[in-house]
Amino acid sequence: MSRGTTHSARERYAAFRKTRPRSPRLTRQTVQARGLAFAVFHTPAVPGAVPLICVNGGMLYSHALLWPALSPLAARRQVILYDQRGRGASSPAPGPRQSRIEFDAGDLVALREALGLARYDILGHSWGGGIAMLAAARDITAVRRLVLVDAVGSTGDWVPGLHDAALARLDGRERAILASLDPRLLHDDNPDTHAEYSRAIYPAWFVDREMATAFAPPRETSQTGASVAARLRREGYDWTADVAKIAASTLLVHGREDPISPANAVSTANRIRRSSVREIADAGHMPFWEQPREFFSHVESFLDAPDQGA
Repeated sequence: MSRGTTHSARERYAAFRKTRPRSPRLTRQTVQARGLAFAVFHTPAVPGAVPLICVNGGMLYSHALLWPALSPLAARRQVILYDQRGRGASSPAPGPRQSRIEFDAGDLVALREALGLARYDILGHSWGGGIAMLAAARDITAVRRLVLVDAVGSTGDWVPGLHDAALARLDGRERAILASLDPRLLHDDNPDTHAEYSRAIYPAWFVDREMATAFAPPRETSQTGASVAARLRREGYDWTADVAKIAASTLLVHGREDPISPANAVSTANRIRRSSVREIADAGHMPFWEQPREFFSHVESFLDAPDQGA
């Protein structure tokens, strides 16, 4: 059953996908960058269109969190995804417990260079939005457009309230499972603890309960990802100076009922010179699943719009 909607999110998603072509097949390649072997996946090139690199969130997971969810974007541009260092099929760096999200941001820039892209767009979801922000602040002349989807805030002020916000979205067994876990344990970088918590909080990311059941996260662990997440939780972060450097036109799309409040998107947008925010009603952290028609309309219109001065 959906929460206060006429049609369930699964019904909306199924109806939307019927209007779109079948997802294209991804081609996999191994790309060497910064001394690491990255698993990179891409759709066919589209002449004249700027490629779009997508950065998944979750910290522990591979590119599969965003594919085939974002496959409609491949209709008019090449979509490139990759597994972050020490996640999925990409190799970890020596000393993975020293990992930082800044290393992930540097990897994105290095991958762009290794792929021979002079110009590109970036889409980052959740924690991937943090990686995307930091990369866009570093790669100023190469990033044309930046899309932040339910991204984490530009400071860590939202983190302490996330557990309670998620609990408020759940009931019954789902709530009991999450309530049994102490988020302070995530200050330690035990990958099994981070994986268990990630699976427990997952249903709270959705407005629609049926959709939450249909899309469960993969059972993956990553020492690299757990170390990055633990450091951010333990030490906090403030990227306001970095975000202020972003020159790319930026679209922030945020589900209105995301436990990570849309206020974070507004606060981030206020620090980016050329930015706009689109809130999507009846959607949580995954608007591309719960409200795909509105989500893709916003993102495609933004990416397809003529460049300023064109």
